Amino acid sequence: MSSVLFDVPGPKARTRNMFLNVITAVVVAAIIGFILYRFNESGQFTAKKWEIFTFPRVQQTFLEAIGATLKAFGVAAVASLVLGVLLAFGRLAQSKWLSLPCYWFTELFRAVPLLILMMIMYYGLPSAGVEGITPFIAVVVGLTLYNGSVLAEVFRAGIESLPKGQSEAGLAIGMTRGQVLRGILLPQAVRAMLPVIIAQLVVIMKDTALGFLITYNEILYYATFLGSQGQYGSPLVPALMVAAVVYVGLCLILSGVAKVVESKMSSRVKAVKAKTKGIQVG
Repeated sequence: MSSVLFDVPGPKARTRNMFLNVITAVVVAAIIGFILYRFNESGQFTAKKWEIFTFPRVQQTFLEAIGATLKAFGVAAVASLVLGVLLAFGRLAQSKWLSLPCYWFTELFRAVPLLILMMIMYYGLPSAGVEGITPFIAVVVGLTLYNGSVLAEVFRAGIESLPKGQSEAGLAIGMTRGQVLRGILLPQAVRAMLPVIIAQLVVIMKDTALGFLITYNEILYYATFLGSQGQYGSPLVPALMVAAVVYVGLCLILSGVAKVVESKMSSRVKAVKAKTKGIQVG
């Protein structure tokens, strides 16, 4: 048995791969063990450094920071998806007056680092006379411009990967190009590119941490604040460990929700195909 891309490994290859996997696991475990050992030797697990997390006020404020992170993520995720769809439609437009500006907009904001976008919004615009730019607005706008441009390329690639016969069939029955994009091509592209879209949403979730550099009170900002409390031994490492666990948990929840959505979408498509096949047979 063979695949187009590679041959199925034989007994010797499987034994070699298993040996390499075991060695890799041992090396990774040793590295993690060494890091934990050094943390323990430096007193990072002492009760004094973790005492601050037992205070109800600290726990409440940490929950508020998580809420601020989720708020920025939710608004930026929805805005990025909408902007991505609009830019993708613009890139696919037949008019050069529309496709070229969308192309340069996408390329520009994909190339500018996200942190620079946030700093321009928060520090640059007020110096130019633009008032009312809060850290939340700066974080959301920066995330939207960058990730919307990335998602535009994802949607465009997904749409262009579909068979051309589908769009030609839609145009043949009298649908406009916009109706074909919205009603036929985009739903299929979203289903096909859903793993990539979810991965980009996870990136948006993690990139909210950059907001701490412009004083947005999210998880990392509050964690660094707790880590600077000298009366509790400056528990920076414990605070960052707690923040890392929270970020991992949020990303796992997001991935779990995405899997549920993907499963429901797949089951709905299968049901429609089965119904269509039954009608054809009947």
